[in-house]
Amino acid sequence: MRGLFLNIAALLDRITRAACMVAVLLLVAAVLTIVVLRYGFGVGYIGLQDFANYAFAILLALSVPVCLAQGGHVRVEVISERMGPSYLRIADAVALVLFLIPAFGLLIWAYWPELRYAWQIREASIETGGLPGLYLVKTTLPIAAGLTIVQGIAAVLRAGPGEGASS
Repeated sequence: MRGLFLNIAALLDRITRAACMVAVLLLVAAVLTIVVLRYGFGVGYIGLQDFANYAFAILLALSVPVCLAQGGHVRVEVISERMGPSYLRIADAVALVLFLIPAFGLLIWAYWPELRYAWQIREASIETGGLPGLYLVKTTLPIAAGLTIVQGIAAVLRAGPGEGASS
C-alpha cells in the first residue's frame, strides 16, 4: 500500500511539474507579446493581460506541491541541523500532522463555498473585455492544497524507518 501511494504521489508530481512548465511557457509568451504589442505598436489587450495573470496564478499555486515533492521546503527550526535522521523523520511526521494537513485542509474547507459560487456563476474576469474562465483558475487553489497534502504524506512515507528525512 505504501509503494502504491508513493507511486501515485510521484505520478501526480510529474503531472503537476508538467502543468507548471506549460504555465511558465505560456506566461513568458504572454508577457513578451504584451510588451512587444504595447511598446512596439502602442496596442494593448485586456484579454492577453488576463491570460498572463491566469498563467501566473496557476504557476504560483501549483509550485507549492512541486516544491514540497522535490524537497525544496525550508526548515525553520535551528535544532534540526545538529540532530540525526531519526529526529528529522519524527519532526517531519509531527509537522505533517500538526501543521501541513490542518492548514491545507482548512484552506480547502474554507475556500469551498467561494469556489462553488464561482462555478455557479461561471465567474470571469472583472475587467471589461477580459477573459472568461476565472472559475477554472480558482479551482487550482484547492487542487494545489490537496496535492500539497499528498506530497507531504509521501515525503514522510519516503523517509520511513531507517532512511532519514527528505529535507
